[in-house]
Amino acid sequence: MYKVIIAVLVVTVIGIVAFAAVENATNGIVSGPISTMTDIDMLTCTISGEVTRPGTYLVDAGGTLADLMSKASGATSNADPLAFNLDYVLEDGMSFYIAPIYDNGDTCAVTPISKVNINTAEKTELMNVPGFGDAVATSLVNYRNETGLFYRLEEIKNVIGIGEATFTKAKDHITLKS
Repeated sequence: MYKVIIAVLVVTVIGIVAFAAVENATNGIVSGPISTMTDIDMLTCTISGEVTRPGTYLVDAGGTLADLMSKASGATSNADPLAFNLDYVLEDGMSFYIAPIYDNGDTCAVTPISKVNINTAEKTELMNVPGFGDAVATSLVNYRNETGLFYRLEEIKNVIGIGEATFTKAKDHITLKS
């Protein structure tokens, strides 16, 4: 009797692992070394934040953020649609953060996070963003005036004075659209 129960448990565990592997393969999740990928018609992109299944995915060359989000099983109900552009054309190695509308640390949040549009805000408004002081706000406005609009949140890391730490503080408090 115990042998039958153990055999059933072993078969069940093997089945679960096999189904998970098949699901990951059909969704294009990258689980092995990326350097072994030789298909030049595929891009490797990472998505995190308010998506159902954050991770690194293979997407067809010429794909858009909408394609990447589809691979990640879509956005959550807390995803801020003003903080990403579904038509953005992907490049190999890109990463995307999908910002929340409500604070994830507050399970009863009913008030949206206060956000600033980095494409239209003046220096004084930008200084209200966590991690943005006078110098960073000035650099961001100057960068925007010289290079044009931001099309993804991660592009603010191109601004002098904004590194990974500042981006981490600011990413939930900025948008691309009004």
